[in-house]
Amino acid sequence: MAVTPSKDYKRREREQRKLDKRMAREAAKAEKAAAREAELLAAEEAEAAEAAKKSEAEKQARIEAEFEAELEAERKAQMKG
Repeated sequence: MAVTPSKDYKRREREQRKLDKRMAREAAKAEKAAAREAELLAAEEAEAAEAAKKSEAEKQARIEAEFEAELEAERKAQMKG
């Protein structure tokens, strides 16, 4: 004789499927949020690296401009003397 599952068993199975779906949705949301956080962090790091590189280039340009000014001043002094 075949035994059919009870209504209570079917209800528990249905509730378990719903719970599993909800858990999967929440896990996907958490994973997506973590990926977004990692992407933002990487963007901030890249921006900081670019700013440091730009700052270094500006510093180097300033040093070169000062050197050129000193060199020009020396040339003018030698022409007068």
